[in-house]
Amino acid sequence: MHEVVAVRATIPGMTTTVDPRTVFETSGADLDAARAVFEQAYEASGFLPERTERVFGYRFRTVGDQTMSFRSTRFDARMVGEVDSGDQVSVSWVTDGGGVLDVGRDELGLSPGRPVVFPTGRPYRFELADVRQSVVQLDRTFLERIAAEAYGTEPGTLVFDHTAAPGVEAVRAWNHQVQEASRIVLGNAPVSVLALADTARRTALALLTTFPHRITARQVPLPTGATGRVRSAVEYMHAAAHTPITTTDVAEHVGLSVRGLQQAFQRQIGVAPNALLRGIRLDRVRDELRAGTPTDTTVASVAVRWGFAHLGRFSAAYARRFLEYPRDTLHG
Repeated sequence: MHEVVAVRATIPGMTTTVDPRTVFETSGADLDAARAVFEQAYEASGFLPERTERVFGYRFRTVGDQTMSFRSTRFDARMVGEVDSGDQVSVSWVTDGGGVLDVGRDELGLSPGRPVVFPTGRPYRFELADVRQSVVQLDRTFLERIAAEAYGTEPGTLVFDHTAAPGVEAVRAWNHQVQEASRIVLGNAPVSVLALADTARRTALALLTTFPHRITARQVPLPTGATGRVRSAVEYMHAAAHTPITTTDVAEHVGLSVRGLQQAFQRQIGVAPNALLRGIRLDRVRDELRAGTPTDTTVASVAVRWGFAHLGRFSAAYARRFLEYPRDTLHG
């Protein structure tokens, strides 16, 4: 048996008002179908399911909108694979079964009663077996905006330490907020856009209070359309542009092949990764030339420091980008 339901409800008696929640639910007893469902749900591939002593069956349900959703999973088998947190920050807890997150790296065991935040900003491997799992997912950009408001700072990249266990009181407060939010998100009564948005905001604040994290300031705006691994790659380029990294290093950092990185960049932002990295370094050269003077700075020394060994090609690329030669910037 395999059932799928995907609905967007209209509030009774108010045909012009649409409930913002989307519901998706599927269940069955086919192992291959289950693999396809979970690969699609987590935008991944290569999951490997394997039967255990339990009679196999699965159920997956998600309710929410693009900002926040609640997911529940029953999976009576073993599953291993690799996923990327992408543009979501997720908190999970299990009531039965268990597993390991971030296999082979900063491993974290899943055990009943302990909420954990998924690794962020990079791909990670997992192993799960015979689980009853719940997940709260929040849009990463939304969460970063709430963090900026709460801390009085500019929006930056949130980096969570998934291995750090939250305190007892923090977990108690988190559980309370999840219960309150679930009444809204999972309830049968119609929900307005404003009510769902307020619930998402309260849940975001509870997540920030509960799970240890830091904020990495962004040096420059991200290219329009950059999400998931492309976003992580761009941020890594900015953070490490002063080191001799290549697109091979960038691809490895975000868990892609070089070809996969190139295809993702072209698809999302229409720029090759090596061109973006070169542009970042040209921008850094320009900043140094503007800050320097002809008496203490030379174009050649700055260019070489930022990885431009062939000064003729560097000068031409600089002129194409800034419509002036580097010597003009230095003397300007």
